[in-house]
Amino acid sequence: MGKPTGFVEWPRVHAPKREKAERLEDWRELHLPLAPEEAKRQAGRCMDCGVPFCHQGCPLGNLIPDFNDAVYRGQWKEAYQVLSRTNTFPEFTGRLCPAPCEASCVLAIDRDAVTIEQIEKEISERAFAEGWVKARPPARRTGKRVAVVGSGPAGLAAASQLNAAGHTVTVYEKDARAGGLLRYGIPDFKLEKSVLDRRLALMEAEGIVFRTGEGVGATTGYRALREQYDGVVLAMGARRARELDVPGRELSGVLQAMEYLEHQNRVVTAGATPDARLEAKGKRVIILGGGDTGSDCLGTALRQDAESVMQVELLPAPPSVRAKENPWPRWPLVFRTSSSQEEGGERAFALLTKRLEGEDGQLKRLHAVRVEVQREPGGAMKLLEVPGSEQVFDVDLLVLAMGFTGPETGPLAEELGVKLSPRGTVQVDAKFATSAPGVYCAGDASRGASLIVWALADGREAARALDTWLSGTASALPTRGQDCAF
Repeated sequence: MGKPTGFVEWPRVHAPKREKAERLEDWRELHLPLAPEEAKRQAGRCMDCGVPFCHQGCPLGNLIPDFNDAVYRGQWKEAYQVLSRTNTFPEFTGRLCPAPCEASCVLAIDRDAVTIEQIEKEISERAFAEGWVKARPPARRTGKRVAVVGSGPAGLAAASQLNAAGHTVTVYEKDARAGGLLRYGIPDFKLEKSVLDRRLALMEAEGIVFRTGEGVGATTGYRALREQYDGVVLAMGARRARELDVPGRELSGVLQAMEYLEHQNRVVTAGATPDARLEAKGKRVIILGGGDTGSDCLGTALRQDAESVMQVELLPAPPSVRAKENPWPRWPLVFRTSSSQEEGGERAFALLTKRLEGEDGQLKRLHAVRVEVQREPGGAMKLLEVPGSEQVFDVDLLVLAMGFTGPETGPLAEELGVKLSPRGTVQVDAKFATSAPGVYCAGDASRGASLIVWALADGREAARALDTWLSGTASALPTRGQDCAF
C-alpha cells in the first residue's frame, strides 16, 4: 500500500499528453511522463484494501501494492526490483496494456482506480535512465538448445526466461527485424521502436540469438527444426484476419488492418517507400472495427492527413457506466474514448456492412444497415436489421479491423504432429505443451487473439514448463506472481 488516506486526499491524475495538433504532425509517442511528485502521489493512492484484487486482474500476477508502496516512499530501485520479478518487459505493458489490473482495483468499485499502468511505465523508464536494467547472462549453461518461433511478446518472454534458466536460445523471426507485433503492428505513437530495440540489445547481450528473415515454415521446416533443437516454443501470434464477406470485397481500396499498419511502421522505422495504395492522404477513410486495432488505424489515418475518417462498430455503443450484469471486478464494458479517437474522426455504432460499390475497380461507396441487439431465451445475442435504415457512405479506403481468427499454422500439423483446436489455434494442455513431445506453444497462437500482457504471461509459463521437461526436475523459473530463483 501507499499512504493509508492517499486515495481520499488525492484524485487520479492521468499521464499528460502532447497537444493534439503537435502529435498529429509526427509519429512520436503521445504520452508524457508524470512529474516525480505526482507519480509519488498516484502510487500513494494504493489503499490498504486487505485483499488486492489487482493481483487477480493482472495476468502476470504483478505485486502491485508492493511496487506502489516503494514508489510512494521514493525507493524507485526497490520498486523496479519488485516489478521486474514478475514482469519481463514492464516498459511494454506500461505503454500498451489495457490495464485489467485497474479494472480489478478495489478503488474502482465506486471511484477512480490507481494509475497502475502509468506507474509501471514510470518505474521502468526510471530504471533504464538510472542504469539499473543490465544484461544478465546466465551463470551456467545447461547444454540444451531451444528454438523459439516468433519474436512477438510471447516469444520474447519465453526466450528471456529460458535463457535465464541456462538454455541456449535461438529466436526465429520471418520479418527482417525482431519484435513481431511490437514492431510491425503497434504504431510508434504508442510505442517508439527505440524502446523495443534497447530491450532486444539487452537480450542479445545475454546470449539470445535472433535469426531474422527466416520463416520456419518456408525455410528450415518445422520437422527439421525440431530435430536440431532439444525443445521448441511456438509463438507465431494469431495473424489470420477476419474477412468481410460481402459483394465488392475484391475492389481496390479495401485493406486488412495489419497490412495497413505494417506498411506505415515500415515507412516510419525502416525507411520503406510510401505506397499510395496504402496511404490515406486526401482519402475518405472508413475503419470497420472499434477495438484497439481499429483505433490504431484511426490514429494512423489522421497522421497521414486523410480527408475524413469514420470508425464503424457493428454493436451498439456500450453504456457510460457499468450495467448490473457487469459488476466489479469484471472488466467494465463501458464506453471509452482512445487517444486516437480524441484526435479526430467520427464514430458510428450498430452498422452492418451489406455491400461495397466501386467504379472502374476502385472502391467508392459502402452500403450499410442499422442493427439492433435482441437477446434470445438462452441469453445468446442476435443482431436484427432495422427495416428502412439503409445508409450509403462515400469511401476511398476501407480498413478491415474486425479482429483475428487464429494463427497461420501452415505445415505445423503435418510436420510436427501438432494438433489444432476446433478454432484453428494450436492445442495445448494446462502447461502449454502441444501434442508433440518437446514442443510448447504460447500467446495468441494457442489462446487466440488477446492482450499483450496475456502473451507475456503465457510465454513465461510455457518457458517454465519446457524448462521442467528439459531438466527432468522442477523448474527454478518462477510461477505466476512469484520471485525468480536466479
